[in-house]
Amino acid sequence: MGEGLRRDPIGPNAVHVCLDMQRLLAPGGPWPTPWALDVIPAITELAARAPARTVFTRFLPPEAPDGLTGTWQRFYRKWHDLTRSELDPGLLDLVPELARFVPPAHVVDKSRYSAFSGADLLPLLTHLRADTLILSGAETDVCVLATLFDAVDFGFRVILAGDAVCSSSDTGHDAIMAMLQTRLSIQVEVARTEDILNRWERPAL
Repeated sequence: MGEGLRRDPIGPNAVHVCLDMQRLLAPGGPWPTPWALDVIPAITELAARAPARTVFTRFLPPEAPDGLTGTWQRFYRKWHDLTRSELDPGLLDLVPELARFVPPAHVVDKSRYSAFSGADLLPLLTHLRADTLILSGAETDVCVLATLFDAVDFGFRVILAGDAVCSSSDTGHDAIMAMLQTRLSIQVEVARTEDILNRWERPAL
């Protein structure tokens, strides 16, 4: 980690996309990511650099298990207590350390893993003239990974802040980090937050 940035700077049209840092996944939540608190300082640094060019996503379960199609119904029959008809709605909020950036930071809601699965993210990125996405958040091997692949498919320069992502599975996290270094090194850059901030030109307004 930290050797994956190309020599060219990160331009002013970069956008920081932070995945699902909600009370839902925080320690003590129903889907806990135990070391989420450890990455909040790095995510905070990225958001503070360009709050108006930061997008926080929220993972929103359906109202009931049949609110989605296919295997999602099986998934939410298992996790029926996390559907919105049963869930404490406050658990869907961003963690307080990051919620303070909104506004001017943006919030995009989604019901599936990738941030691009909803209708709102791509138009927002177009409005922001984004050419580069800096990814952070949870979980490395689920929502972050799904978003990363979609971002690559859309042709964005993709930078993963390796010290600003977390998972409930250490094995899954480590496997994805290793895979990115060996299989996607041309299309995905992995670096530490400090290195990203040092290369990030003054963001566009």
